[in-house]
Amino acid sequence: MELPPIRIENVTVRYEDRDVLTDVSLTLNEQRIGIIGANGAGKSTLSRLLNGLVLPTQGSVHIGELNTKQHSKPIRRQVGFVFQNPANQIIMPIVSEDIAFGLKNLGMSKNERQQRVAETLSELNISHLADRESHTLSGGEQQMVALASVLAMRPRTIVFDEPTTMLDLRNRLGFQREVSRLSQRAIVITHDLEILEDFERVLVVTDGHIAFDGPADAAIDHYRAWSHA
Repeated sequence: MELPPIRIENVTVRYEDRDVLTDVSLTLNEQRIGIIGANGAGKSTLSRLLNGLVLPTQGSVHIGELNTKQHSKPIRRQVGFVFQNPANQIIMPIVSEDIAFGLKNLGMSKNERQQRVAETLSELNISHLADRESHTLSGGEQQMVALASVLAMRPRTIVFDEPTTMLDLRNRLGFQREVSRLSQRAIVITHDLEILEDFERVLVVTDGHIAFDGPADAAIDHYRAWSHA
């Protein structure tokens, strides 16, 4: 899968009278990218810049040739987003209906939607959940269904905002395994440092700046040293 570069150019994000991010510039080409930092550091704001959920106060964000300020709709088809609480992302009463919901907006026929839903459930090994009522799912199952709903749209990049916060160890390991298998670019915001150990690149965000940018082991070491300083 061709992965368009993500370019963040001199971006500042200001809420009221406070800069949450200040003059951030990055080019993201890798397939596995982690973002770590303390609560309130700006990492969730950084992640939401990538599909136009947050727009820069200054500067620009480009996905390939598209600019988030001008092309939010096509960008959201390219960049999927899995939120911290999957229950907030699941809106239809039956799992298969929820995964099909976004596909209808793409103009796919009913048969095409059904085929895409079946393919996506099979890819994630959760075909047995197709007819389940969404409200009966466990936390781990909800997270997988939220991922399926995004995957079904066939984005090139998927952003995960603290995806393992609500998961027990077994489900966390299962989720980590599925992310490692994705052909898409995965950008993961997390406090769970272990799931980043094989990532190509990890950004450490501190007080609205990129404090460190490098391989996972070096970035994690930097963050741990900063945390204990």
